[in-house]
Amino acid sequence: MSVLTIEGVWKNFDGHHVLRGIDLEVHSHEVVCLIGASGSGKSTLLRCVNLLETVDDGAVYLEGQEITDPRADVDDVRKRIGTVFQAYNLFPHMSVLDNITLAPRQVHGIGRREAEEQARGLLGRFGLADKAEAYPDRLSGGQQQRVAIIRALATQPRLMLLDEVTSALDPALVREVLGVIRELKDTGMTMILTTHEMGFCRDIADTVCFLDDGVLVEKGTPEKIFTDPGHPRTRDFLSTVLESGRF
Repeated sequence: MSVLTIEGVWKNFDGHHVLRGIDLEVHSHEVVCLIGASGSGKSTLLRCVNLLETVDDGAVYLEGQEITDPRADVDDVRKRIGTVFQAYNLFPHMSVLDNITLAPRQVHGIGRREAEEQARGLLGRFGLADKAEAYPDRLSGGQQQRVAIIRALATQPRLMLLDEVTSALDPALVREVLGVIRELKDTGMTMILTTHEMGFCRDIADTVCFLDDGVLVEKGTPEKIFTDPGHPRTRDFLSTVLESGRF
C-alpha cells in the first residue's frame, strides 16, 4: 500500500528550479533515504510533502488523497505527518512533558491524563523517563533531538519526515539519535529522511534516492546505489563522500 505518492513535482524559488519533476512512491513501513549534496532539493522536497511549501506543478498524495489540492485541509494533513527538523524547535518555556503533549491535547483533542500517559510511555521507551519535568535547556543536544522525535510520534502519524536530524549534533551524540530512528524502523514506521550519514543510510534504508540539482537522478536498494550506482552523477557524489571520510 502506498502511503505517499509524489507525481511530477516542481518547485521554483526566484526563477531557480529547486525541484524538477520529482516522482516518488513510498509504501507502508518503507524507509526512504534522500541523499545528495547541500542544495540538491532534499529538504525542499520534505517541506513540499508537509505543505510548508506549495508546489508549482505536480501533485502529492497522502494515502490516496491529493494534499496539494488547494481545497485540502492542511491541519488534517499535518495531523497525519510527523516532522523533525535539524533544529529541535522545542518550546524553551515548557517542560519536556508539556512539549510532547501540546499537539495531542490542542490539535487532536486528547485529554491531559491520556496524553501524559502516552508521553511518559514514549519517554520511557526511548530512555528519557527521568526527563519528563526537565526543560529543554537542561538537556543535551541528543536528548533534545530525541524529545523532538517523541513529540512528532505522540500524534501517531502515518508518515515521519526527518530532515538531517543529526547534523547539529556532536559526533558523540549522533549514535543515540540514530538508535531512535533504527527502533522506529523496527516497529514499522514509514519514514522519509535526509541524511549525510551514508553508513547509517546504507544500514537502515529500504530505498535510497540520489538527488542532484533538483532532479531525482537515481533510486534503488542501498546495495545497488552504494555498490553499483548506474548514473555517473551518483558515482561522482559517492566518490566525493568517500574521499571526505563521511561514509
